[in-house]
Amino acid sequence: MAQTLYFPLLLIALCSISECVQRQYHFINENKTWAEAQSYCRENYTDLATVDNMNDMIQLNKSVEVNDGGVWIGLQCTNDSKWHWSSGDPVLFVNWASGQPYSGDNCAVMNNGKWFVGACTATWTFICYNMSTGLVFVNQLRNWRDAQSYCRQNHIDLVSVRNQNESQQLEKFINDSQTFGSEVWIGLFRDTWQWSDQSNSSFRYWNTNKPQTPDHLHCSAVEKVNQGRWSDYLCSVRWQLPFVCHEDKLIVIQQNLSWSEALRYCRQNHVDLVSVQSVEMQRRVMNVVKLASTEAVWLGLRQSCALGIWFWVSGQTVCYQNWAPGNGTSEEDCEPTVRSGAVQSGGNQTWISRPETDRLNFICRNY
Repeated sequence: MAQTLYFPLLLIALCSISECVQRQYHFINENKTWAEAQSYCRENYTDLATVDNMNDMIQLNKSVEVNDGGVWIGLQCTNDSKWHWSSGDPVLFVNWASGQPYSGDNCAVMNNGKWFVGACTATWTFICYNMSTGLVFVNQLRNWRDAQSYCRQNHIDLVSVRNQNESQQLEKFINDSQTFGSEVWIGLFRDTWQWSDQSNSSFRYWNTNKPQTPDHLHCSAVEKVNQGRWSDYLCSVRWQLPFVCHEDKLIVIQQNLSWSEALRYCRQNHVDLVSVQSVEMQRRVMNVVKLASTEAVWLGLRQSCALGIWFWVSGQTVCYQNWAPGNGTSEEDCEPTVRSGAVQSGGNQTWISRPETDRLNFICRNY
């Protein structure tokens, strides 16, 4: 019998503060080269393990049985150098000073509102971000890596600057304080490492003094004896290690269906259309949506014409929001058809409102 969506009689009013890890890790206690491990994971799961944040890292460490050596994960050195935010935010906005960034160094400082490349081993004061208090100045001289560790242990991470408004707020925060030096570390860094599944994750958890001048022949491994911190090993046959695969909890379905058809497909073949209730989940969606073949991809987001609100098919209200301008408002007309929510597969990957009869790819969740 066809499944019909009825608006939930009682929406869950409490916003989700945290969510379960959206990957499942599988430790494979067989010694293989990195390439062999990659092939095994792609055949039996999703790929070699990707790590987005410390919550992922904790779960990955739990999956690894006691091991005195290294354990392969999916991070491999390439010849392509890219800038990343330590927090994992995509680099969609830049504010380099004239002549920057030059090719020599790989970490960024802010001075007079502009960004400059700095040696990661230099010591500067720095700015962390905290979910409850916002920007936090730390009046300690540390190199970039130590500043990052401090912010992750005591707050959230080194500050990200995602747009012009945040750049101006940060500059004002710096100017309003009389204790700052000329330069402060921000969370921007450059490296040549890429995840096997092509994830945009910029999370790094290197051991002290690692990686050591790697080239494209080096791959990353977790070292259990060092609290799971990472070291780089040659990927070649000289190093055969056990490894960790991951199994994604989100999957892009490359079929063009209406929203109701997509909902029915996910519930019959997986669990449900995906709900996006946090920044972390939005990042997960951004990592998988690039596999889509349509310009937008259905989410489990629905408009209630009767109540004039948007809701998730999981029954939760829309607390975290990532709407494109002009979308997701209560004034949107339900005529001639009800509207549903989709995420753009390109650009900023924000949410847009589309008639439910549009035929798009969609994202199912497996958890």
